[in-house]
Amino acid sequence: MITADAVSFGYGHALVLDGVRVAAGPGQVVGLIGPNGSGKTTLLRTLYAALTPRAGLVTLDGTRIGDLGPRELALRMSVVAQEGSGELPLTVAEAVLLGRAPHLTTFQRPGRDDHRIAAAALARVGVRHLADRVFSGLSGGEKQRVLIARALTQRADHLLLDEPTNHLDIRYQHEVLALVRRLGVTTVVVLHDLNLAARYCDELVLLDSGRVAATGTPDAVLRPEVLEPVYGIGVQRVGTDDGLQLLFRPLDTEENPA
Repeated sequence: MITADAVSFGYGHALVLDGVRVAAGPGQVVGLIGPNGSGKTTLLRTLYAALTPRAGLVTLDGTRIGDLGPRELALRMSVVAQEGSGELPLTVAEAVLLGRAPHLTTFQRPGRDDHRIAAAALARVGVRHLADRVFSGLSGGEKQRVLIARALTQRADHLLLDEPTNHLDIRYQHEVLALVRRLGVTTVVVLHDLNLAARYCDELVLLDSGRVAATGTPDAVLRPEVLEPVYGIGVQRVGTDDGLQLLFRPLDTEENPA
């Protein structure tokens, strides 16, 4: 379980997060949604200890996140962030194998089981054929799937992802999020696409200017009266055989006479 209790964070006098509360229970997929600049990535970074809150508490299964050492944290939590991996001077297979590092002692080389786990992760995200390619030469979507494979290779029981569908075409957006749901691990994911959030998340946290504007199931949060004041756009809910879908329109659109 991952929790943030009354977490605040800021740069100088400017608060980016203000008293935010989040709870992701065992096996849940919790989506962080909200407009650009609402604090989604900042909140995610506090959850994996890249940022230290100015106030409040982040815990992992009841333990204060700051009390966990880097190796212990890596054994229990895997992260797919947006920064820092774009120019890895490694092959895809080598990059994914890095996910086994927390399981190895100092100077221990990956063994047969480590290579098997890494190869299986590559296959699960559909990029096993890229194993011998240089990571830095991949497209944005290919890199994203490789980074997700590395997180799977880590085999932690908590997974944090910052816009994992970025750069992916529609097919792989759905395949990756469906895979995340099947993993059965506690997951917190930043998403911009509200229809993807509706389909693949158990709970949503809607952020607005660093504060929680709404939290609950997708059905409870993804309502016009909740979304329109936050996003400044008209929202229409449509029920389909596949579940909830949202349609959007500018609030200030006026019909022009013919």
